[in-house]
Amino acid sequence: MSEPITIAVLGATGNLGRQVCRQALDRGWHLSVGVRNQSRLEPETAVRARIAELDLAAATVKQLASFLSGHDVFVFCAGVVTEGEAFVRLFDKALSAVEALPAASRPVSWFLAGAALLPLDARGRLGVDLPKVRGTYWPHLRNYERLLRSEIDWRLLCPGPMADQPALGLERLRVSIDSLPAPMPAIVGALPAPLVLPLFAMLIPNLIIPYADAASVILAHVQREDSTSRHRVGVALPAGMKGKKDEWVAAPRGAI
Repeated sequence: MSEPITIAVLGATGNLGRQVCRQALDRGWHLSVGVRNQSRLEPETAVRARIAELDLAAATVKQLASFLSGHDVFVFCAGVVTEGEAFVRLFDKALSAVEALPAASRPVSWFLAGAALLPLDARGRLGVDLPKVRGTYWPHLRNYERLLRSEIDWRLLCPGPMADQPALGLERLRVSIDSLPAPMPAIVGALPAPLVLPLFAMLIPNLIIPYADAASVILAHVQREDSTSRHRVGVALPAGMKGKKDEWVAAPRGAI
């Protein structure tokens, strides 16, 4: 019998991190978490995980590398994009910690961005290139550019907003590689950015997925050099379904 997978999670007390931890333990994996406040961990995680006391803002790259050493998988879901430069620095620190490990010992590493980082049309324009979107989500582009300069086996999950809803199941979701999982109208390629913005906004309800499903996408792709390796991964609801932060609703006929 093969040895259980070892997984390290930073951001384990957040909504997505809790789901990653819960599902990893359900799979029988060995879980390590780095947290500043252990009381915020879910009870099962607190009992079953190896816990390292880490303040990510103050921790050094060397300290994070020590925490990550010996793991097969690393999931980084800490920080908030609205923190701007602070989020970029935190992301860079986590990535630098993986790079500090010997090449053969680096874990498969999942990071988090957003749907605005996926191409909107054949020209390769991104959601983050659009007015109003850029002002908030530019850190995702900076972080992606940093990943492209790295030699580690990374994957970047790019969902829309996530919701605390029951899982729909991977078999129902639309998952894409380096593209929007719910495509934009073909006319988008001929439109200027200000006119693309409302079309992109109309698409967002299709991209609101449960935290549990986002975690499932991550944990389903932890093998080295699989189809998601060094790619952006998009996720959308089933065709014909639109989401809100607190409920799912049927999409009107003809909706994007």
